[in-house]
Amino acid sequence: MSVDLPHAHGEAVLQARLRAAPEDFVVDELPGFEPTGQGEHLLLTVRKRGMNTAHAARCIAQWAGVGDVAIGYAGLKDRHAVTTQRFTVHLPKRNAPAVETLTIDDALGERLEVLDHTWHAKKLPRGALAGNRFVLVLRDVEGDRAAIDARLSAIAARGVPNYFGEQRFGRGGNNVGSALAMFAGRRVRRDQRSVLLSAARSELFNRVLAARIRSACWDTALEGEVWMLDGTRSVFGPQPLDEALAERLATFDIHPTGPLWGEGALRTQEAAAALELDALADADAVALRAGLERAGLRQERRALRLRPEALQWRWPDETSLELSFALPPGTYATSVLAELGDVAAAGRD
Repeated sequence: MSVDLPHAHGEAVLQARLRAAPEDFVVDELPGFEPTGQGEHLLLTVRKRGMNTAHAARCIAQWAGVGDVAIGYAGLKDRHAVTTQRFTVHLPKRNAPAVETLTIDDALGERLEVLDHTWHAKKLPRGALAGNRFVLVLRDVEGDRAAIDARLSAIAARGVPNYFGEQRFGRGGNNVGSALAMFAGRRVRRDQRSVLLSAARSELFNRVLAARIRSACWDTALEGEVWMLDGTRSVFGPQPLDEALAERLATFDIHPTGPLWGEGALRTQEAAAALELDALADADAVALRAGLERAGLRQERRALRLRPEALQWRWPDETSLELSFALPPGTYATSVLAELGDVAAAGRD
């Protein structure tokens, strides 16, 4: 993973700890659809503590007496947290055990309880959520409160760079190096291959975004810009910034974009394309680009900026800061925290 990614809002205004306890990192999945109420898939809304998504899925499969492949979920949630999310269990004969028996509360702090259940027509696929709602508590906060409040106001008004978070890059950022080795001929498992392709793409995007931050144009237009509609993956352009587009940009209806690398022509033109190619011109970036193209991934785009929805904060005591906000799928709470300063997170999966 790229190190020393630049920040958009200036120098750090705080130091703090996150995840001092799982209750300091609360994530609620925002549903992306209404259940059908009928079908062969039992749709469970589950709250869990001290348990990541994969482990919870295995527990649910064991409870239902089915294989892991019968379990569906929309997104991955960390272990060192309190999280709410949906799972589906494929039960063609609708012979589910009593839902009341699906509960875990052990001495190690792992907990799981079912909040709601119904039937649904399809297995829950990855990405089938509207986003995530976060309530985070920072402990042992050091910094000037007025400066911190001002920084949070700036984030609420302007948003933050939409970096891919460190979760994409594995422990120590090793996935990018492993991707380079894979592209050079090292054989990897099929499931690992998709992880490494994702890390390579994310690395290249982060490099372009970093270059635009250094050039003070991460949330403004360049000549040859390609735009993304807020809340969608729909893109249009290149299209020059006119009065109408400037208004849409100011109101967060559209965003400038960066590349998710793959085969095919780079969609940006002129200054935007020149900046992207310059940011991805060193030997490692060229190797990552070539490997992604050989893998058959197609050129796509991702918004360069992210605005936390309904960002609020309060000070429960002199050294604790509670933040609440919602983010769309595929974005990272760490992108918000990074613009505040040095937040040391314990227990990250």
